[in-house]
Amino acid sequence: MDRKQALLQPIQVGDLTLNNRVWMAPMTRSRANNEAKAPFDIHVKYYTQRASSGLIITEGSQISEKAVGYINTPGIHTEAQVEGWKKVTEAVHKEGGHIFIQLWHVGRISHPDFHNGDLPHAPSAINPHAKSFTPKGFKDTVTPKEMTIEDIKQTILDFKNAAKNAMDAGFDGVEIHSSNGYLLHQFFSRTSNVRMDEYGGSIENRARILFDVIDAIKEVMPENRIGLRLNPSLHGIFGMEADEETIPTFDYIIEKLNQYDLAYLHLSEPFNDVSEIPYLEPHIAKRYRPMYKGTLVINAAFDQEKGNQVIAEGLADAVAFGKPFISNPDLPERFAQDASLAEWDTDTFYTPGEKGYTDYPSLEEAKVD
Repeated sequence: MDRKQALLQPIQVGDLTLNNRVWMAPMTRSRANNEAKAPFDIHVKYYTQRASSGLIITEGSQISEKAVGYINTPGIHTEAQVEGWKKVTEAVHKEGGHIFIQLWHVGRISHPDFHNGDLPHAPSAINPHAKSFTPKGFKDTVTPKEMTIEDIKQTILDFKNAAKNAMDAGFDGVEIHSSNGYLLHQFFSRTSNVRMDEYGGSIENRARILFDVIDAIKEVMPENRIGLRLNPSLHGIFGMEADEETIPTFDYIIEKLNQYDLAYLHLSEPFNDVSEIPYLEPHIAKRYRPMYKGTLVINAAFDQEKGNQVIAEGLADAVAFGKPFISNPDLPERFAQDASLAEWDTDTFYTPGEKGYTDYPSLEEAKVD
């Protein structure tokens, strides 16, 4: 048993002292199968089971009706949703855990079926040629509506209101989802944003909405309770196509983030092999650790050994684990005991009910069985 390993050391994040560096990554689970799209008892149990995580980052939660793009995902824009999340945060805190909510707008990765027949919003009217998981199954995405300046301003306000709701619901902070081909990421890229106004054209203009969102959110909550997620080398997934300006755009964004006192920056290593693409970065932590001065969290396909190594090498301060937390609710304890991990069931990632959600036993429960 080794509790001295890097992953299990406490970490100070803003004014929060977290018990370890084994963080739970945000993962869509599609369990809010109720009319209000609000968390309920099943979510309370799921997150409480995983309260030993240094920090829980919840599944992406839509900031408005217009932000929806997947079935049965919970929101943070109505009173019922705030009340549902309040039960989650109270239960996690009772177990000594900490929890941030991920604020989400999917942009063009949506479908008119979610919007009473209206088109989803995006920076430009460019179809991502992806799939949208609708109430009627997977459907092809459509050409979205190009957002007006008024639409953009409303979306910034929606992020701000969602952050205020998150504070009312008892969250320790928020993570702005500006990654994985969703709305804010769509603004960053020249292949999805061909606007020629103040939110398009130059790198500075394409990044502008992100900093407008941060500035709006910090009006309603402490700056050091705001996290941010980016995926610089995403390519060929979620409808995103990188180009020669992709990495320079993220360089600009991450350098500018040093002007803020954020809780953390959450980066993803490439989801697929980009080593043969000359204008993309295959080693995200190595590139951005020297550049970013705050708390850096890394994600994507890490195991215990690689997680300890990336922290020991000084390339990250914490590691966010996704799938291992699905099937191992007490993941930090398993790492502490060098125990084997339970395997996850991909067939139940997005299905309603407890199966594949709250029925994975802890290590102690498994021993009793």
